[in-house]
Amino acid sequence: MKVPDILSAYAWSDRTTALAISAFLIATIALGELVFQLPVSLGFLYLIPILVAALFVSRKELAVLALVCTLLRLLVGPFTKTSESFIFQGALGFVAFFGCGLFLEELARRRRRTLEYLRNLEHQIKLRQEAEGQLRALIETSPAAILTVDEKGKIRLANQAAHQLLATDEPLTGQLVRDYLPFLANIPHSEAPGLLLRTAAECKGRRYNGEVFQAHVWFSTYTTVAGPTLAAIVLDTSEDLRDREELGLDRLMASSRVLVRAVSHEIRNLCAAIEVVHSNLQRIPGITENEDFRALGNLTEGLKQLVSSGLRPPADGRAPVADLHEVFEQLRIIIEPPLRDEQTEVRWDIPDFLPPVYADGHGLLQVFMNLVNNSRRALQKVQHRRLTISVVAGDGRLTVRFIDTGLGITAPELLFQPFQQVAEGSGLGLYLSRALMRSYTGDLRFEPATSGCCFAVELTCAPQTERPASV
Repeated sequence: MKVPDILSAYAWSDRTTALAISAFLIATIALGELVFQLPVSLGFLYLIPILVAALFVSRKELAVLALVCTLLRLLVGPFTKTSESFIFQGALGFVAFFGCGLFLEELARRRRRTLEYLRNLEHQIKLRQEAEGQLRALIETSPAAILTVDEKGKIRLANQAAHQLLATDEPLTGQLVRDYLPFLANIPHSEAPGLLLRTAAECKGRRYNGEVFQAHVWFSTYTTVAGPTLAAIVLDTSEDLRDREELGLDRLMASSRVLVRAVSHEIRNLCAAIEVVHSNLQRIPGITENEDFRALGNLTEGLKQLVSSGLRPPADGRAPVADLHEVFEQLRIIIEPPLRDEQTEVRWDIPDFLPPVYADGHGLLQVFMNLVNNSRRALQKVQHRRLTISVVAGDGRLTVRFIDTGLGITAPELLFQPFQQVAEGSGLGLYLSRALMRSYTGDLRFEPATSGCCFAVELTCAPQTERPASV
């Protein structure tokens, strides 16, 4: 039987039982030698009680037990009782007994260590298997496509969502990633820690059937035992791209309608002036018979009717409703980082409760951004930079003010005129913003201030039953 098997055979015992068995064996051996008086010593049998007790006693206690067994062996056994032989035999016996006990004690200690290590190892393996199982389940049930790619550009792992995204029933493992996502094939692989990548990108993807789609990819590189590896999470954003482009077209058409309405309004004013002049000219005798005079009247009336169509409301007759809190949240996300970088203080004086207003959320956001950008340009020229955005509500109207600490406006009468030569850009920002606000039954005006500049955006409050559209 192997030693570990011997140890495990009586490892179930406790200290009291082991010491009792050892004492019984020692007494039995000593009594046997006294009774039978054999010519040979039975002292080697004292190793048994020492080996039994070695697993449960300390080294000092083991030394005492070895000394007791040595003395019994010398006193009871058939040895010459001279002083020299007594000392020599005693020393040899003690070393033998104590040495065997220490050997077994060390063997048992290492066995306990080994068993503890194996238990810990088994526990760690079990935990790792559970973590791997949870990770595998997370990857397989993920709605996003997950891929890992080796340094040769071959796919090492692909979840079910990746097969659905790439429209293939064939296993993706072992296939080249360039056939589906060429962008990932160009990502550098390196074992150098400084070249590890963690970023995102938009690229074109190709399905198994050749269909091209827009992909948004989050990827990172890392090093494994098998070598450099790339992990990527891929989403199909084709629908978002279509929605974004359609929304952009809708915004362009809406802005165009606003521009047409604004220009039509100016033309109507001119038509009204021409009508007054035409009416005054009728006082000249005989001019009503003039064909050119009558043609001028017909042209004026036709132009007036033409531009009137540009001021008609939408066919559905529905006025858009916006949630100002949502618009301000979007505005905060957009403007605060660049203003912070420019060391401009932004103060928000906005009540907790804001009623819905008649306006398109996206258009309103564009107007607010245009006013903020104007303030940013003005604040570049001053040392103390602060922009305050406040909201005041009352009597079914709501006013949003943008107040900056810039140098102010030198010619306020020219602010809302289009195509100004002094404007930075096309000179249409404030002109279109005011036209847009007026299309929402609101207004945009300049408010004189002792210092800085203040623009006020007026909005009409909508009933609480109206449901705002999301920005």
